[in-house]
Amino acid sequence: MSDAAASPGAVCGGPDISVIIPCYNEVRNIAPLVAALDRALAGRRWEVVFVDDNSPDGTTHAVRQLAQKDARVRGLCRVGRRGLSSAVIEGALSSSAQIIAVMDGDLQHDDTRLGALIDAVQSGGCDVAVGSRHVEGGSNAGLANAWRHALSDGGIKLAQMVLPVRLSDPMSGFFALRQDVFEAVAPRLSGTGFKILLDILLSSPKPLRVREVPCGFRARVAGESKLDALVMLQFLALMLDKLCRGWLPLRFVAFCLVGSIGVGVNLAVMQSIRSMGGDFPVAQGGGTVVAMILNFVLDNNITYRDKRLRGMRFMGGLLAFMLVCSIGAVANVGVAQMLFQAHEGLTQASVAGAILAVVWNYAVSSTLIWRV
Repeated sequence: MSDAAASPGAVCGGPDISVIIPCYNEVRNIAPLVAALDRALAGRRWEVVFVDDNSPDGTTHAVRQLAQKDARVRGLCRVGRRGLSSAVIEGALSSSAQIIAVMDGDLQHDDTRLGALIDAVQSGGCDVAVGSRHVEGGSNAGLANAWRHALSDGGIKLAQMVLPVRLSDPMSGFFALRQDVFEAVAPRLSGTGFKILLDILLSSPKPLRVREVPCGFRARVAGESKLDALVMLQFLALMLDKLCRGWLPLRFVAFCLVGSIGVGVNLAVMQSIRSMGGDFPVAQGGGTVVAMILNFVLDNNITYRDKRLRGMRFMGGLLAFMLVCSIGAVANVGVAQMLFQAHEGLTQASVAGAILAVVWNYAVSSTLIWRV
């Protein structure tokens, strides 16, 4: 750790700038990040707030060790909660600084461009300054592989279709804005997923003035990437939530997406059992049980990812989910059989029963299983 990172760093009168860094399992990056901020923000009054989701690798302990030596370092350890967006929201609302800057904890964002982002906001020329990889002078060479490039590029094109402002890199996690702008939009934020910038831009009651600052995207030095297919599913759910203008809860949108997968599995299992000579109630019941198990696993990892059940809690949750939702399953089979006997098509009858089960399962999941 450099002498700069360990220096007391007086903040008389409070900081003008708060750098919010959401992190999970980034213990080896904490000291290098503070040293990098010390260089990038020399001459400014700043603080850094690490918001750690109770990382098992000791990230919070590393933050506390630095905080004992440097008054500019603060840490928030969240227990029982997960998610980048909600971490940024809590960190930003804990600050009294005039400018909020957000960057990742993996050292991939070009910290040397942080001053330019802050200056763009302080000048009054924009509401949000975004570190962009896709304007002249920017680079996304640090993306690990073709898969991450494809996910990023696809998300950018989709986001640009619905954004109220022109932005070449809406998937950026490196940006700055005024505290009053953030406070105004905070009550409208979904707080779910990883794309907090997109959430802010889509949640603002009026289009925000945006300025893009070219920046590079470095290769990760330590830790593991958090970008995966589940993150992209959460991104799609966020887009749907904003398109619905908040009328549908984001979790319900995600739950329905998962439920649609369960409906397909339900139909596939039912048809398989029927093809082997099983009668309709047996086929529908078998499809319902398999779909229920699959839905629980997917919801645990997608819809309620921030409240994910593990170990014995996972098994207990699964058993409780199946026990309580058996009421919905009985209704599913009963409604489907009733429609089938009324000469409705096999598929239509099964879908009607499955939809009834999805609505019931969502109510149970949010109140008894994951306790939202």
